[in-house]
Amino acid sequence: MQADFHYYATYCAAILAGYSHKDALDICYSAQMVDCCTKTYLKSLSASIHAATTQSQAELVDTRTDTFGLQDITRIWASFHFLPNDLHARTPFATKAYKNKYRLICGPNGVLVKDTVELAKGKSLQAAGIAMHVLADTWAHMNFAGTPTLVINNTSNDFFEVLEDGSLSKLIFRHSPGASDNIEKNIYNSTVFNTSENNILNLGHGHAGHLPDYSFMRYKYLPAWDGYREFYKDNPSDYRKAFCQMIYAMKYLRGKVETFETSVYDTETIAPYEERISDILTRRQLDASLDWKEFGMELTGKDIPDFDVSDYSEEYKIAEDKDCTRLGMFMIAAMSQKSMVTNKIYTSGNLLAGFSINYGIKGFGGIKDYIKLVYSVRPADE
Repeated sequence: MQADFHYYATYCAAILAGYSHKDALDICYSAQMVDCCTKTYLKSLSASIHAATTQSQAELVDTRTDTFGLQDITRIWASFHFLPNDLHARTPFATKAYKNKYRLICGPNGVLVKDTVELAKGKSLQAAGIAMHVLADTWAHMNFAGTPTLVINNTSNDFFEVLEDGSLSKLIFRHSPGASDNIEKNIYNSTVFNTSENNILNLGHGHAGHLPDYSFMRYKYLPAWDGYREFYKDNPSDYRKAFCQMIYAMKYLRGKVETFETSVYDTETIAPYEERISDILTRRQLDASLDWKEFGMELTGKDIPDFDVSDYSEEYKIAEDKDCTRLGMFMIAAMSQKSMVTNKIYTSGNLLAGFSINYGIKGFGGIKDYIKLVYSVRPADE
């Protein structure tokens, strides 16, 4: 997903969930910040690089793909962008190495989605924003894994857009970094094929380009993880579910819903706006930001400032208590989410994200930047 959904649509969902304009802005800012908080950015703030929620292309190019490098990549991408659907998924006649990668395949309504939303309960608005990013991406990025792997993330070049009348339109892929996708000519960017199993070009949905990020796109393709059998992806339907699930999740975070359960969507709240939302989701455009922004302003009558990654940088730099700033609370929530997901992967018997310690049970025994999490989780575990 892109800023159109993570920022503007998340703002709309927060408003419909009952948050104020001000709180909704904090939530959607953090939801979008997940796509911006790189180690390079954190270094510019003299902050902990362990709070990184994404990696830039330049960082990925410089990242080693040895065991430790791959674990670092997996901790970031599986925790925030490709949340595993089932860490105990069964796949017959496969090696343990293959099963470990297969079990990192992203998908909605898994146990970790519930864990992610519940982790944000009672925490900061920044934690809520991170949870909404993670939840939304399970819909857009389903069937791809947040670890470099050819045998899972590869696809054939046979992509066909399914048009409204049911006909198929062949999509053409090219590798042209920096170039925009061309809807009219059906030309889209993607990563080039690389035969190395662990090459960074085989991370996530690179072979599918930005197709998963466009809400209007309905397409058929042949994924490696399913033996190159045809799979149909209906983004408008999936994005609608993501939007409704975010509303439900944020009502839970506000205390208006007692429990959060998977596969529950607040369709009642969007009923008065069904046609408006459907129009936004199905409009053929590379960026729906303006449409979502207009919808948000219609809901509140207030202006929604455009996202600027540097908005709160100075606040963080000059603060004496950095943990109480917007970025400070974002970083704490990010480390908490990464720690939780990494621990779940590790305790499932899968070492692709590295080793992990449950601080709440065993106390501190890891990277010193995480020590602040000990005090925030221990009371709930005792």
